[in-house]
Amino acid sequence: MADRLAGVPLAPYTTLRTGGPARAFTEAETQDELVAIVAEADRVGEPVLVLGGGSNLVVSDDGFDGLVVRIATRGVDVTVEDGRALVTVQAGEDWDALVARCVTEGWSGVECLSGVPGLVGSTPIQNVGAYGQDVSQTVTGVRAYDRYTGEVRDLTAAECGFAYRDSAFKHDPGRHVVLAVTYALRRSALSGPVAYRELAVRLGVEIGERVPMSDAREAVLELRRGKGMVLDPDDPDTRSAGSFFTNPVLGPEEAAALALRAPGHPRWDTPDGMVKVPAAWLIEHAGFPKGYEKGRARISTKHTLALTNPTGEAGADELLALAREVRDGVHEKFGVWLVNEPVLVGVTL
Repeated sequence: MADRLAGVPLAPYTTLRTGGPARAFTEAETQDELVAIVAEADRVGEPVLVLGGGSNLVVSDDGFDGLVVRIATRGVDVTVEDGRALVTVQAGEDWDALVARCVTEGWSGVECLSGVPGLVGSTPIQNVGAYGQDVSQTVTGVRAYDRYTGEVRDLTAAECGFAYRDSAFKHDPGRHVVLAVTYALRRSALSGPVAYRELAVRLGVEIGERVPMSDAREAVLELRRGKGMVLDPDDPDTRSAGSFFTNPVLGPEEAAALALRAPGHPRWDTPDGMVKVPAAWLIEHAGFPKGYEKGRARISTKHTLALTNPTGEAGADELLALAREVRDGVHEKFGVWLVNEPVLVGVTL
């Protein structure tokens, strides 16, 4: 089993560059090792934080008073059948590297998720999505360690409880440790149907058309770079956790109330009668423009949904103070509560 280290700072392991020291820190390079480490910690009552790519975390300045287990598992297994590729990927694989391989190999279905930071294991937890795709469209199963029962389980897509940026894993965050994910991808040189207006405009096609996957990937990466959403050490706007707030999904009464406060606001009507509203629009029109600063924390100069740590010197408390100001300002202006997307460790919003 891997060595345990004491007092390892967590900030370098998060894209926001926040987080104090871990009481203990170790890495797991195999599924068996990962399960054994977590099981032993649970047996002795030691708190555990499972760490992936750190792209969706806000960690307390005080650090984590327990064991941090960094996932370093590797491996991609592929089975080809009936015009599709079943791709089973270990949780510690880099997500964008996997997407790049899928595009090269002609496995269609995740190309619009290019440039999303983090590891494969986080994708079903967040139901990662962007530009008209999310992983719930392709995930067929998740292998996970159930900390309640002490068993390794193979969960079906239905058991994952996917919803918009949500899953059963998020509703019971301490229960499962994701070990591997299986995606069913169409064998094709073409992308899935382009479903996002901004991407369609960039590609010069109509909604629903397919394009070469390499074109879709490059267009998505260009769009994300323009918003500071592709990790780049030379771009301070990428010292973030990506979109800090999810787009609110409102019921009919809430949507009607917002329409009275903000006639003509942008909205997307969903098939189930709900209304999705762009959080970025709400933030900007509540008086928080790109580049808005509070102490050493800042809204991205490229996209109002990202809260950034441009110098790398802001603490978690400073970033959350900015997040609270934005959240409360949007509620005061529009009567809508924004919900944070990153996982908060040792802090509250």
